[in-house]
Amino acid sequence: MPPTDTTTPPAATGAPAEAVTPLMRGIAVLRRLTDADGTLSLSELERATGLARSTVDRVTATLARMGFVRLDGRDAVLTPRVMALGNAYLDALRLPGLLGGHADALADALDESVSLAVPDRDGIRFLHQATRRRAMSLSFRIGDLLPAERTAPGALFAAEWTEAEWVCWRERRAADPEDRGFPAVPPRAPGRPADGELFEERTREAREQGWALDDQLIEPGLVALSVPVRAPDGSIACAASVVSHTSRHSAASLRDTLLPRLRETVAAMERELRQAAEAPRAADAVADAPAAEPAEQPLAAWTAASKQELGREFIESLARGLTVVTAFGEGRAELTLSAAAEATGLARATARRALITLEHLGYVASQGRTFRLTPRVLALGYPPLSRTSLPQIAAPHLAALAARVHDSASLAALDGDDIRYTARVATTRVMSVNITVGTRLPAYATALGRVMLAGLPPAERHARLTRNETRPLTPRTVTAPDALATLLDQVADQGYALVEEELEEGLRSIAVPVRNGTGEVVAAVNVAMHTVRRTAEECVTHVLPELRTTVAAIEADLHIAGRFARIPLT
Repeated sequence: MPPTDTTTPPAATGAPAEAVTPLMRGIAVLRRLTDADGTLSLSELERATGLARSTVDRVTATLARMGFVRLDGRDAVLTPRVMALGNAYLDALRLPGLLGGHADALADALDESVSLAVPDRDGIRFLHQATRRRAMSLSFRIGDLLPAERTAPGALFAAEWTEAEWVCWRERRAADPEDRGFPAVPPRAPGRPADGELFEERTREAREQGWALDDQLIEPGLVALSVPVRAPDGSIACAASVVSHTSRHSAASLRDTLLPRLRETVAAMERELRQAAEAPRAADAVADAPAAEPAEQPLAAWTAASKQELGREFIESLARGLTVVTAFGEGRAELTLSAAAEATGLARATARRALITLEHLGYVASQGRTFRLTPRVLALGYPPLSRTSLPQIAAPHLAALAARVHDSASLAALDGDDIRYTARVATTRVMSVNITVGTRLPAYATALGRVMLAGLPPAERHARLTRNETRPLTPRTVTAPDALATLLDQVADQGYALVEEELEEGLRSIAVPVRNGTGEVVAAVNVAMHTVRRTAEECVTHVLPELRTTVAAIEADLHIAGRFARIPLT
């Protein structure tokens, strides 16, 4: 087990002769952006990676073409689409889908945060979080890497280390005594005794008792209790942890009061893993459906079109190499070279060089003729984006929409019987619609509200229309429940709402719903304007297609980001 890799040099020493240098450079850029919480200027990327500015420009242009990065002026910003790389690993691993519900239920029962973590060399990496929403919130992001010796799960995983792995751990500690290579945790205070010197003792205790404690090893006030979740073959599949604060529990009280409940949940998780292992499964080979690609058309055609459009700014080998990661997934936990080539449409030689490069960098491991992803794939953009919200996802798309239609664009969610604006991009017209984020308006009188009401189950929709008295806001406001019900049926059928001067005289708005991965309407986007700007017919013919294009882009990002992370709607 080599030391934890906290950097990815642009031209790593000792790289195999067949390694794809542009792929290594692209991964270096993604890692630096991840460590910087998702945003760096191009100049900062140049300094952080050691790459020439022209190379940084080409790499970021290629990542932008793939949808993994957004170029915002002089800044490169990670986008939710890059989470497809981490999703491929989590899909292949299957643990979040199988065990996440048990973790969520335990968090609800205990009113404490619960996490699942896996080993990543001499660190641990989180792959599921069930958090409590408090002012004093305790949780890490999915994909965050922590040094094993400063965590409860780390002692459990270290209990199964070989002597060679202990040697690598000691070398890493000697090279990085303050844990500067772990951005997710505060630097270690010099001379703190509980970190290294006592870790081997904590590991022996964890091996004997079957659980481990973190008594403020990461930072003052944070305590955690962990129990291993074992796979059917007896190996540790992951560790389940309950995390609390010393204002609620000491480490001892956490153990004394919550260990039995945690063990019950772990027993249920292990039963889930046994049942999954016994259930008939498709072989871990290429699925009938092609792996995710950066475009609807086949990869070869997409890269050729991109190269033609961007010229030398587009790096085909980088795009192809990252696409190899997405060849893995549920039912494709392990792939042969042939299966990876078939899933991506790449030539065997091209897929082979990409896999060799990814293995050299630690993102792929091989055994015999098969390859599998490692937890390190989560380091490619996942942590900063696992805490993104729907308004953050929507913001750049709203800005692009407003720039195209030259009118204000907004995102809103239902809040009781009202809508609440959660993101907005206004225009600079002399006469414009002046509404701020946080504004609440009655849902029945707005286009945003109507598309969301139309998306509710019929019984709930009826209840909302009849439980409160509606009042006219202008002479044109529709208030009769029967008339509103008819309008909502029409909105549901046509997929959009157009409201004219019902909220305010002179105001026209057209809106479409935003749906999550299960098809549920969770928000809406609108374009609002003065009635003299466009006729109702022009709104439908000119603005509605732009609205739908925008919402499709928002939904695509939401579905990727929400595959394993919980995305707040406000």
